[in-house]
This record gives sequence, C-alpha cells and structure tokens, in this order.
Amino acid sequence: MKKPELLAPAGDLEKLKIALLYGADAVYLGGESFSLRARASNFTLEDIQEGVSFAHSHGKRVYVTTNIFPHPDDLEGFVPYIKRLEEIGVDAVICASAGMIDLVRKHTGLSVHVSTQQSVLNHKAVNFWHKRGASRTVLARELSLSALEKLSKNAQSELEVFIHGGMCVSYSGKCTLSNTMSNRDANRGGCAHSCRWNYDLFLGEEKLNRSMPFAMSSKDLQSVRHISKLIDLNIDSLKIEGRMKSVHYIATVVQTYRKLIDELTEEFDVDIPKYLLEIKKAENRLTSEGFMNGMTGVEEQLYNLRSEQPTQAFVGMVLEYDKAKKIATIEQRNYFEAGDTLEIFTPRFEPVLFKAENMRDENGETIAVARHPKERLTLSVPFEVKPFDILRKPK
Repeated sequence: MKKPELLAPAGDLEKLKIALLYGADAVYLGGESFSLRARASNFTLEDIQEGVSFAHSHGKRVYVTTNIFPHPDDLEGFVPYIKRLEEIGVDAVICASAGMIDLVRKHTGLSVHVSTQQSVLNHKAVNFWHKRGASRTVLARELSLSALEKLSKNAQSELEVFIHGGMCVSYSGKCTLSNTMSNRDANRGGCAHSCRWNYDLFLGEEKLNRSMPFAMSSKDLQSVRHISKLIDLNIDSLKIEGRMKSVHYIATVVQTYRKLIDELTEEFDVDIPKYLLEIKKAENRLTSEGFMNGMTGVEEQLYNLRSEQPTQAFVGMVLEYDKAKKIATIEQRNYFEAGDTLEIFTPRFEPVLFKAENMRDENGETIAVARHPKERLTLSVPFEVKPFDILRKPK
C-alpha cells in the first residue's frame, strides 16, 4: 500500500526540527516576503538554508510558501528570491498566483505546488495547472471524501489534502473581512482573524445576541477517522496546518498522524479512539471533520463562543543529558513543581513517567518550583533522554 507524505508546518527553525524529528516527511515554511503568514516567525534566507540542510540530512524535504496574491509592487525582488531558494536546495515552492508560477518556471527549475488559495475543486483544474508546469496541487478544503474520490481518479499531478488544523470561515481563505476591519490584507499575508472577534448582532435596532458575543469562525479540522480513506484514494500528501502553533502541538499532532499512517499502510489493527485521545492532548480549540463528510452545518462552526483553552501540559524540552549522572538539562516552558509526575514524550518510544526530583537552577541552587519560562534547569531523569524530547504533565 502506498504511504502518503506527511507534511507539517514550520513556524521557525525549532519547530522545523521538531516536526521532522517527530515524523513529518516534509515541512512547509514562509520566508520574510511573499508568504500568507506574515505574522508567523518567518524564515530569513539563512534560516531556510539551515532548515534545508537539516531536513536533507534526515532524508526529508522543505517547501517554501510564496502564496500571496501580489499587487504590482509586491513582485519586486521575487525573481532573485526564488533563484536563491533554488541555490539553497528548496524542494518546491507553493504559489497561488499564475504570474508567480510562470516566473518560477521561467527563471528556475524549482518544482511548483499550486496553493489551496486557488480553490481547486475538480480534476480539470488540477490538470490545467499540471499543463502550466505544476507538479502538485493543494486542493481546496471544501471537498468531501466522495468528491475527492472522483477527482483523484482523473488527476494528472500529485494531490495534497489538508487533514488537520485551522479552517477559514471564508471560501478557501479568500476573505476581505480583515481588510475591511483592520486594513490588513488577508491575501497578502496580514490576516487579523477578524472572524474570531466578538461582535454584536442586530436585526434593525434589535440586538439579537443578548446573552453573549457573536463570532463566526470555524472549528479546527481533525481527520483521524478519515486517513484510511485518503490512503485508499492514493492522495500523495497529507497536510497539517499551524505555523503559529506551539512546539508541543506540532510534536503531538505530527507523531499521532505519523503512527496512524504507518499502522494503516502496514495493515495493522488500528485503535482509532487511542489516536483521538492523543490528538486532544495538543488541541486548544474545538475540532470537527470539516467538509470530509459533505457540506458543513452549525456543529462545525463557532458562532457564539471562543473555544481556545490553552494547555499547560508542556512543561519543558530536553537540551542535553548526562548519562553518567542521569541528569537532564531542560528549558522550562510551563509551571511545575518538584515531586510532580511528568511524562517524557519522544519520537523514539512510548511516553514514560518519572518524578521531578533534584531540581536545580542555572546557579546550581536547589529549587522547589519551576516558574520562569525559558529558564534552564537540571533534574534527575532515570533513563536516557535526548535533545528535543518533551516533558509534559500526563493527562
């Protein structure tokens, strides 16, 4: 059975490394220009070069988003930029604009992936872009599984499907609400997520939302139950959204889908509830299955509440480990105390519990509480851990 690529977001170099170490086959990232995530921790060319070197050393791939809809001035510097990306060894660029695709094809040998911003919903559109030189199309998120089945049978290029992360309340992300409300162009990298703001809703002079604010955002996408079908359809790449998400989110979501894909393609008996529970350890917004089952309804939306519930389970990341002393140096991320039961989350083995003991600060002073994010601490860990292993509170 063909195993699809698992594609993960990378908001910065740390997240890039986490995504690849925890099981992604490829990552996508945005540079300082030409990307739709202007507020993410975007990569300099030097960062991209380091990220590509790290990925290629692990047999993985890097795609760079150049997916704005450019106004005339936005194209300044684009050709030198993509030429530099080619020199660095980027594996593909993701484009939404036909003009930018033509420039990539004319001036470089880079592979081109057509962005979901093009709202590709049928095989004729896929094949149109294939003839224009695109090797892959990132399909619109409004497709159901039955529609995907019909499309995939006749597509001439690779297909990429979103499986997890934020959904836009607007059609394929083509929204001007942010422009209108905050003068930040969502299609040029400045989305202010205006749909998630709180509003008052009126019918004439009558206020309809008397008890609570009104909002109109979508629940996040979660596709654990549908990965088997997507594999059967020979979808080439399964994409996780979330360049602005936390390290813990990236590690947990990537590893969950990694194990699920591996088990399904190796035809093991799969415990779907186990994977659903694991995904919940990282989620801080309510989820739904999006358009996978067809047209969405009220249950897929967040009309009158904000669902963000930040998790504080992620308490630290391993920086180094002294095997002889069984002491780990960690970077603290959230509050925990000496004596707490913690869990090591790692791509190498199943989570293991241990008790936080012998905690010391950077000066070697014994401490009872870890309360300063980004502080370096040491503590006893009775088994070997490695850099980028995660310490979290078990649920």
